[in-house]
Amino acid sequence: MLSPDDYGADLAGRYGWVNRSFAPDALAPFVSALAERIASFPSAGHTVVKERVNAISLAPADDFRRDSDLFGEGVKNPETQRRIQAAFKRGFQTRDAEKDLGRMLADLAE
Repeated sequence: MLSPDDYGADLAGRYGWVNRSFAPDALAPFVSALAERIASFPSAGHTVVKERVNAISLAPADDFRRDSDLFGEGVKNPETQRRIQAAFKRGFQTRDAEKDLGRMLADLAE
């Protein structure tokens, strides 16, 4: 969570972060077929699966509140404010900056 670098599909697969990747032209057909398959299941099954996934993977609401509080506290930090201002002066809010986020964030420490 502290690395702003992007990782290619091969490396992400080796790390176990993804279980498959697609060429750009193969993604849409795969997603469409998967969505149609899932939509064909009985709605009661969707409900049960969603409830179980949420029970296993969602943190309690208090944890989300704590994360929000920590973020708010961190943003008030003078060093954080300095870096935010520097980031915006360097075009942080642009698409190009987002595509090169790792380098941009590293440069803010200077």
